Amino acid sequence: MDTPEQPQIYLITPPTVALSTFPDQLARVLDCADIACIRLALAGNDEDTISRSADACREVAHARDVALVISNHVLLAQKLGLDGVHLDDAARSVRAARKELGPDAIVGSFCGTSSHDGMTAGEAGVDYVAFGPVGKSSLGDGTLAEKDLFQWWSEMIEVPVVAEGGLTPELIRDLSPCTDFFGIGDEIWSSDDPSGALNTLLANMP
Repeated sequence: MDTPEQPQIYLITPPTVALSTFPDQLARVLDCADIACIRLALAGNDEDTISRSADACREVAHARDVALVISNHVLLAQKLGLDGVHLDDAARSVRAARKELGPDAIVGSFCGTSSHDGMTAGEAGVDYVAFGPVGKSSLGDGTLAEKDLFQWWSEMIEVPVVAEGGLTPELIRDLSPCTDFFGIGDEIWSSDDPSGALNTLLANMP
């Protein structure tokens, strides 16, 4: 994933998606804003449910040339023709996922608030590291990833960084200079108008 000057949007799906409505909703969001990547972040391990959701989202994403990665299911990423995997266990699975998926797949890692885990993941070959939550969110153990972590990372480390979890217009304004991506999910899907909610958030980028 390229890292231009202004942060890009990394869209995170809800934990459960209704196949009758979500693909259309996703298409509208993709058509209203420039999205760099989508993470299929589904709850549970039911392979059939995940596969059907992934197929529907992949069709929408790939028609618009947007990459789609899946949370944690390395083997399903391969089987379903997705673009890679997002790992929730800091640096622990990165090497295995990279070996399984090959050099061209996207492999990302959520590292909570730990710069040490982030650096370990970077050394293991990730394409990006995600820190969070940055605001009030159920992500991780609730410990906030502060702005100085992103500032330090953006100055010292070349691996692209994602800020996610509890984003607000104020946080987007504050973190824009020191993050490469904003991971946006609940912030818009809880709204009746996800596209409008996304545009409201994006209006706060400097």
